[in-house]
Amino acid sequence: ADDRWIGGETVVVQVGDQLDRGDDEREILHWLEDLAEEARAAGGAVYPLLGNHETMNVELDLRYVTAGGYMDFADVAHDADDPFYAEYPDSEKGRVAAFRPGGPYALLLARHPIALVVGDTAFVHGGLLPEHAAYGLDTINAETNAWMRGLGDRPSLLSGDNSPVWSRHYSSGPDEADCALLFETLEALDVARMVVAHTVHKEGITTACDGLVWRVDVGLAAYYGGPTQVLLIEGETLSVLP
Repeated sequence: ADDRWIGGETVVVQVGDQLDRGDDEREILHWLEDLAEEARAAGGAVYPLLGNHETMNVELDLRYVTAGGYMDFADVAHDADDPFYAEYPDSEKGRVAAFRPGGPYALLLARHPIALVVGDTAFVHGGLLPEHAAYGLDTINAETNAWMRGLGDRPSLLSGDNSPVWSRHYSSGPDEADCALLFETLEALDVARMVVAHTVHKEGITTACDGLVWRVDVGLAAYYGGPTQVLLIEGETLSVLP
């Protein structure tokens, strides 16, 4: 009730898109960081993943930012003499400074992975394909995080319909071919299932491909007004709360 960790050794994975879902983004980001610290102290963990809206903000693709989203970061300092900011209105420069590669909030996001395996479950915002498994999740995470820190180029795999943060192969009406891709990916990663987001299902958490994928984006943000649900994984037992 007071926004503190009470989960003990529970592991929580938030599957991306903390940004561009209305106002109060700065508070949300800091709360997740605080919660992660409290969880670690208790023997648990909180892992916020990078969704396409986190990568978009670091790319400075700000088309989904609300007026409040600009105001939230207006006090982030920037060099007024830096020509980089010349093309941006004054009202946007704080957010640009916050999220450009190497900026303070890009550095915060750089601590978060694109994809994560916990136990026998793979978590990702969009979806993982066999090519991602072959490339290596650690490599994908490292290259993305280096770019966000301002230490490398933006990884090309962050673009396109097959990107781990953009793919809807499994979240939007997967067909037989999509399910075959999923099965191949799970075998390559040696996991039992994948949990994805990206496509909003306001009817609640759903599963597809004979239970090999779980779609957990229910529009939880107030911006969407979806139900409050989470997927609980306890050993081989999966259930939806509440």
